[in-house]
Parts: sequence; C-alpha cells; structure tokens
Amino acid sequence: MRIPAAIALASITLATTANAQTDYSAMIAQDGLTATEANLSALPNQTPSDMFVLGGVRFLGAIEGALQTLYATQINREMAEMSDLPFLRIPLPPNPNAAPFTPEVIADTFANALQELDGSLVALDTIADTDNVAVTINTADLWFDINANGARDAGEGMLETAATQMNRGLDGAGTPPVVRFDTADAAWLSAYAHLLSGVSETVLALDPTSAIQRVTESAAAMDALNDGGRQMVFMPDEDTWVDVLAMFIHAIEGQPDVERSRNAHAHFLGMIEDNQTFWSRVATETDNKLEWIPNPNQTSALPLDFPADVGSQWRMVLAEAEAVLKGDLLIPHWRLGNGAGINLASIMQNPPEIDIISIIQGEGVLPYIEEGTRMSGQSLRQFQRMLGGDAALFMIIFN
Repeated sequence: MRIPAAIALASITLATTANAQTDYSAMIAQDGLTATEANLSALPNQTPSDMFVLGGVRFLGAIEGALQTLYATQINREMAEMSDLPFLRIPLPPNPNAAPFTPEVIADTFANALQELDGSLVALDTIADTDNVAVTINTADLWFDINANGARDAGEGMLETAATQMNRGLDGAGTPPVVRFDTADAAWLSAYAHLLSGVSETVLALDPTSAIQRVTESAAAMDALNDGGRQMVFMPDEDTWVDVLAMFIHAIEGQPDVERSRNAHAHFLGMIEDNQTFWSRVATETDNKLEWIPNPNQTSALPLDFPADVGSQWRMVLAEAEAVLKGDLLIPHWRLGNGAGINLASIMQNPPEIDIISIIQGEGVLPYIEEGTRMSGQSLRQFQRMLGGDAALFMIIFN
C-alpha cells in the first residue's frame, strides 16, 4: 500500500524534530507527558538517553492517568487518602463536574497504571551498564495534566502533587532542583516501576471492587435510616474510618488471584534486583554533575545531606528484604519461637484463602510455617538510626 506523500513527509518531520530535540526537560514542559511519549516512541534510532526519558514519561504517565481518573470521579478524598495506597493518597483539587463514583474505579485505576508501568520497564530494560545516559531535567518542568485539558494549570506541577515529600528542604523560595540523570538512575527508575507494579498487582489480586460495592451499599442503606441521633461515636470521622476498615477487611479476606500474587512477587524481587544494580553502578561513577543519589565522592542536586555509608546500609536493608521474599528468612508469628516462622515466598506463590482471625490465631498460616532463621529487622533499624527523622524521606527516595 502506497503511503500518501503528505503523511510520509509529516512522519519524517516529526522524527527529525524529535531527534534534534535534546532538551528533554523543555519538551516535557511544553508538550506534556503524552505528547513527549509519542514523539520519543516514533524515533527511528533511539539513544540510551531517549530510552531513559521514554521510560520516565511512561512512569510519570502511569501516575498522570491515575490522577486523571480520580479527578474525574466523585471519590471520597478522605477515604482515598486514608487508604495510604499509591495514587489514591495524592491530594487532588476538587472537581465540581466529577462523574458519580462507581466501585470498579479503584481496580481500573491500578490496572491502567500497571499497563503504563509495563511500558516503562520495557524501555528501561534496554539500558545496559555500558550505555551512556545523560539527561538533565529541571523538576519544575514536570507536570501532570490532572484535568486532561491539554494545558498546564495551577497546581499541576509534579512537586505540587505527587512529590510533596520531596519538597522538604528546598530553599525559602521553593526552588525545584535541576538533576542530571545518568545510567545508574535508569536502574533506580526501573526499581520504582517494579515497586508500583507490585503494589498494583497486589491490589488487583485482592479484588477491591466487590469489597467497595459491599461497603458502599450497606453504608448507604444505614444512612437512609439514620435520623441523626447516633448512640456511639468512635472518633470524629467515624464513618470514614469504619468504612475504610470494612473495605480493607472485605478486600483481603477470601481467595486472592494466584497469577496476580505471583506477578506481584516477581515485581518485588525485580525492584530489589534493580535497586542493587543502581547502587553497583553509582559506586563506579567518577563525575559529579547534578547527581540524583550520589556516591560518597559526589554531591546530590537535592538539598539533602547523604551520609557517606548510607548506600551500603540501604543495601543491607535490601538484602534482608530479598531473603524474606525468597523464603530464606522467615516472618515471625507471635505463637512461634526464634526457630520458626512464615515463608512469604510460599504464600505469594500459592496464596491461601485469607481469614484474618485464622491468620492471627495461626491456623491460616500453618501450612506456610517452617523451621529456620527469622528476619531480625536489624538492618532497617540501623538505617533509621543513621538518618533519624529523615529516614522515611530517604526510604521514599531510595524505594
């Protein structure tokens, strides 16, 4: 089939323009994540830097898609933030034109994000240790099109939405940092994509839709009979608190989806593998240019002090987490002594039908209990002691 000359010319022009555009930061600032992803995907000869940015905009696109879905829906923001789940806990502006909430919105949000994250991993996995990635990003240029109108509006900057924790420690003017991402950072970003993918697969394995449907219907029925004269008050926001707890319990009880549980397990192991790759790569760097996470001989572009041995301490945390995920270290149970514990790998590979009472009592996890060495958590406690009140922030940065 012959391609019309005008279409062929337009395609060539698009590819040539994208190839000539090396200021990825400006491209994202001007065009947004979706258009940048399309331009980079169309390049005929993608460089490692192209692939890093492609993986990055797909990663951020997963967050953007989730925010657009949640913004467009009359979701209870207090309940969403109380869930403490990725995407859901991000504050959003009110939308007076939001569509009515339906229980499947939550599952759809994580399923769509999972698809975008898969694309991010495909791009990032092409980057090898010997590739040269050099991508300078002004974090002020990153934004999410939350209201899906194709333009950047007030409150849509990345540091105003998803990265509020990262805004700590900036100077009084709130100047966003400029960062030069390199080859090591490709593994860091891939690890984060695996983390969010693992969480998404876990949520989907537990079927949140039926739990949300059950709680919202029963709550609506109770509210219809409520005359305003309650006899008991648990806490100021008792409706929200009780409903969130009920959704959580109903979601986790029952039979998880086996395939999704196994996928989540693989992603969590992939997160640790890529995180370890990142630390191996960054240890060999000799430059010192606007680093994201520095080695002891570098300085970070972030307004944070990185202790010289923080990387080695975090790798110890990763090693213990990996041993737990592989079943080499066991999870403690209150009924067991030091010589036995629960094999998490066995549970995630062949998840049981979950009953909270039986898990607490022990019967529900009995088939997964083995004799062996239990996790101590010592490496994490040492990491927390090293960083004090900043430990949570560094855990978010390191993933």
